Parts: sequence; C-alpha cells; structure tokens
Amino acid sequence: MKPIVISGPSGGGKSTVIAKTMETYPNAFAFAVSHTTRKSRPGEIDGKNYWFVTEKKFKEMIENNEFLEHATFGGNMYGTSKKALEDVSKAGCICILDVELQGVRSIHKCGLDAKYVLIRAPTLNILEQRLRARKTETEESLKKRMKHAEEDLNAGSFSLFPCFKVYRLILDAEPNLFDFVIINDDFERAYNDFLMAIKEELSEVMSLKGQN
Repeated sequence: MKPIVISGPSGGGKSTVIAKTMETYPNAFAFAVSHTTRKSRPGEIDGKNYWFVTEKKFKEMIENNEFLEHATFGGNMYGTSKKALEDVSKAGCICILDVELQGVRSIHKCGLDAKYVLIRAPTLNILEQRLRARKTETEESLKKRMKHAEEDLNAGSFSLFPCFKVYRLILDAEPNLFDFVIINDDFERAYNDFLMAIKEELSEVMSLKGQN
C-alpha cells in the first residue's frame, strides 16, 4: 500500500485532517513518528507526536543513513526514519508521513512510491490568523513560518480537479511534486476532499482488513 505523504504550512489544517482521518479509520492508518530536535510543546508525548532527540543524536542518525528524509526548519531538525515506515508497513496499515516541503523533495529523490498531498490555507492572512490563535508561536518563529508559507503558497498555480474541490498542483519547475493540493477554507470540505484524494489506498486497506 502506498504511503501518504502530507505537507503544508503550519496552520493550514493538515494536522487536524490527519487526526480526524486516523480517528475515523483507526485500523487503516498509522503515523510515521518523526524525529525532531525542537523542544516538546505542552501536551505532546515523546514517541507519539515526535521522537524528541538532541542535535547530537539526530546528526548521528544522519551519519548512519537512518533517515528516509530530513530537513531543517525554524532552527530545528526534523526527519522520518526508515524504521518508522517499516514499522507501519509491518502492522498492515497505510503509513502517513507529515513532512516539510524539503522532506517531500527528499522522499521523491529516494524513489518512494507514495501519494503526495499538500494541504494549505486559502490565503496568507487567514494562515497568520490561525497561527496567532494557536498562541504557540513567538513573533520570531511566526515570521519564519509565514516566510516559509509564502514560498509554498506562491510556488505555482492551481486548476480545479473535475467533480470535487481538490486542486492539482501545476508547478513550472516541479510539476510532479504533489498529486493533490487541498485548499482548506472549510474544514469538513477539506477533510472530505482528502478522503477522495486517497480513496484508492483507503479502499485497498479496508478490503484487506475485511471492513466496509
């Protein structure tokens, strides 16, 4: 079964979409828990949200070629280990990878056969409002995230995919970076769009597990 690689600016709604998908289909999907050098936030659990490691440990893992992808964002290092992907596959579930744009490019380069989905807010102003409402960002980190988001959102143009509100990304420089782009201007619609985008993978795993 193809892993689902999901990316998008913080505040765009991808974490909420992932959470609802896994809550609705708990036996179909599993999360590839990433490693990071950033400090944990209130309520985050080591080994569930992320594996929180030191920069020294992270660099050792890079040297040992343990990562499928890794990237630096906002002064912190993030990476998805090969073992995380293998563990989900052994469990008979579809692996969900939540990665930054750099990570998406790295996964493409390693040749992983996956479905790539970008989930983003409709405008930068709405994205900034959502980030401020979370109250988890300093002004400095907010500026970094907004700069990163602006680069993502301005990467290309979008055309309406037939029959439902999923947008296919058309990039001049990277035409195959994403299979689907979902504009999250309404959460329920964005969630249903995501399910439509991964319907083949979902149907396959539900059939294997004998569920409707």
